[in-house]
Amino acid sequence: MNEWAPIAKDYDPLKAGSIDGTDEEPHDRAVWRAMLARYVPNHGVSGDPHLTLFVARLNLQTTEDKLKDVFSRYGEIRKLRLVRDLVTGFSKGYAFIEYKEERALLKAHRDANKLIIDQREIFVDFELERTLKGWIPRRLGGGFGGKKESGQLRFGGRDRPFRKPINLPAMKSDFYGEGPVEKRERTWSREGGRDWKARDRDYERNREPRRGWGESERDRDWHSKEERSRGREGRDRERKDRSRDHSSRKQRDEDRH
Repeated sequence: MNEWAPIAKDYDPLKAGSIDGTDEEPHDRAVWRAMLARYVPNHGVSGDPHLTLFVARLNLQTTEDKLKDVFSRYGEIRKLRLVRDLVTGFSKGYAFIEYKEERALLKAHRDANKLIIDQREIFVDFELERTLKGWIPRRLGGGFGGKKESGQLRFGGRDRPFRKPINLPAMKSDFYGEGPVEKRERTWSREGGRDWKARDRDYERNREPRRGWGESERDRDWHSKEERSRGREGRDRERKDRSRDHSSRKQRDEDRH
């Protein structure tokens, strides 16, 4: 857990299906399908994968010329491939762009993500099929990102990085800009939950009434005495009311006779 990172270094379908990468059981059938898949990257794809960008969420009307015009601003392009349907020839909404230099690749990766092209906000990331170990594509239940409506979100990528697990000690991280380590130990079971003693302590702590910020011990004692005094006054008042009611009933009975 100390090696936690927001971006996956290897692709694990089970972890990708978890918001913090800690799931031990798949939560949907697609994760099962990805875990059972035996995917082999397409060896027919040419070019340097470490100089290639993946560009998605394109307007279906966006052309190769438009993409070349936009992405050539970051550096010289070696190859651009807009993926099209083999039968209809229509765009599938994503492309691969290979640069000649790594500097151009990194600049496009940094600046072109969420750029608006033909009224659509695009998504830009490095190519993962040939560079991320264990990669499983979306059509087999893997991938990253996804839509909330599908109920099959995948985490650990640029679009949806892992969230820090709640049982992970605070660490200094440039990615999240966090402060120093918080020196506070919590006991956790193997299943990822705190043990029953810790839960009981928290439950009792939550039941205690909350005091004002900066309240001193003397103030708390004063409040406690005041509460006890109010309680005694209430009980005395209740006894007097009962005695008064009893006297009234007795007087009415005597008047009848």
